[in-house]
Amino acid sequence: MRSRTRGDNRRVYELRICQCEMSQSSFYICPVTSTDIARCRLVNQRLYGTEFTTPQQLVKWMGCIQAQDYGMAKWAVGCRLQHSTAAAVEQDFNEGKILRTHVLRPTWHFICPEDIRWTLKLSAPRIKAFARPYHQQLEIDSALLRKSKKIIITALSKQKKLTRPQLTEILKKEKINTSDSRVGHLLMDAELDALICSAGRIGKQFAYGLLDEQTPKSIQLSEEEAIARLAGIYFPSRGPATVQDFAWWAGLTLTDARKGLEAHKHYLHSITLNGLEYWFADPPAAGATSTAAYLLPAFDEFTVAYKYRDDVLDPQYAASCFYGLKPIVVHNHKIVGTWIRTEKGKNVRVETIPFRPAKPVPARPLAAVTKKYFYFTTSNTGLSTPLNSF
Repeated sequence: MRSRTRGDNRRVYELRICQCEMSQSSFYICPVTSTDIARCRLVNQRLYGTEFTTPQQLVKWMGCIQAQDYGMAKWAVGCRLQHSTAAAVEQDFNEGKILRTHVLRPTWHFICPEDIRWTLKLSAPRIKAFARPYHQQLEIDSALLRKSKKIIITALSKQKKLTRPQLTEILKKEKINTSDSRVGHLLMDAELDALICSAGRIGKQFAYGLLDEQTPKSIQLSEEEAIARLAGIYFPSRGPATVQDFAWWAGLTLTDARKGLEAHKHYLHSITLNGLEYWFADPPAAGATSTAAYLLPAFDEFTVAYKYRDDVLDPQYAASCFYGLKPIVVHNHKIVGTWIRTEKGKNVRVETIPFRPAKPVPARPLAAVTKKYFYFTTSNTGLSTPLNSF
């Protein structure tokens, strides 16, 4: 790997082949400042000092990981594992060890098979309510939804796995209008009814299968139990966080989010900072403060899991990175810039764009995380091809 610094202090890394090494140290934190909160989140989200080695372990800990940009979502998993590759995440996805469906909010998330049914049951009514105005614009009514789901179920009962283009053609043959974004809405409605789910990829196309065939029956929870279960996942894996953060992430009303938090207050800790009450599980183990840098993907849980992001992102730079939803560079626990990946021939290139060109991320930690990213994307696989999604 080689690097060079441009005149505007943007650092560019280029790679053909590389390997990855990771530190296994960890540290205790007693959060009292915004920086402490950011440190805790790095540890609890397993961006620092992770013990996990498989995608399934990580997704189980996190509950759900936003995944509408598949290539970026694979890195969201991989950057939280000890040694991983895009091929390993792809393999778990194709084998159904992790699934991808619309849940929590109206976008795709990775989720474990044993959690998909109770989470869908909790999320579906709110996501359907969100989609209803779009259905009206697209002239999608309840009769059309019933008809399309019957067609989809019949087709998947015969073929087991079908790609989105294949299902689109089947719907067209049955005189279903598939123009605009209608197919995405029809498939999402079938997902929300727990009829279909992801079935890996066939080539570069996402496939669907019947949920009952892709994953065994799992537990069903009441609404109250599901909210409590979700809170029991969220605060240990993403704390310190506020109840408003939890409501945003889970797609819940604030009243329901408070009920979920109440079920876990007996073991959670809380602090109040800048007028906000933060909740978290036991602090991480002791050690030195991390000086590592992180290249996090677009829509990463480090930002998207929180309604309030000022603890990790200076508000003056929020618009520069779309409030943390672009690919971001993290150093000293805070978001300090964005990054871009490009490909040319066999070369992969990562360019970082600091918010403050006079204070770029030091070369050594940036080189280390870039090396990890290159290892993930190029080992035992062709170059990753992110797909745009509904």
